[in-house]
Amino acid sequence: MKTLTRYMLDTNTVSYILRGQSPKARKRLERLSEEEEACISAITEGEIRCGLAKHAVKPETRDNIERFLEAIDILPWDSDVARVYGSTRAKLEAAGRPIHNLDLLIASHAMTVEAVLVTNDRVFRNLVNNLRTISWAADLPARV
Repeated sequence: MKTLTRYMLDTNTVSYILRGQSPKARKRLERLSEEEEACISAITEGEIRCGLAKHAVKPETRDNIERFLEAIDILPWDSDVARVYGSTRAKLEAAGRPIHNLDLLIASHAMTVEAVLVTNDRVFRNLVNNLRTISWAADLPARV
């Protein structure tokens, strides 16, 4: 029996794909194997919907975003994730290494569901021991 690898796309990766900023990330998403699946956190969906509400968006862009959200698995944020978030945030703050709360919410979600976080943000690297990260946007510089 083959093991399924779950990839949770961070908001920046979704943005790169939807805006066409990273053809490599889009191609990687399109070429998932049978042993791989992609998902996003409900937190990422919220960030995307906030962006839609704040900015004037062409109808065709809005339609593309809605199609993407209909096609990808959106995982709910629940009490299991809240437990991981609470303990992880406390540890990071005690160590003097806090990160933006939305980023930590998404990272905690990825850790809870044992997904690889697909992100171009360097803030996650070596941040939490059991968070696995990868960037599919090799054609873009990493974000600080």
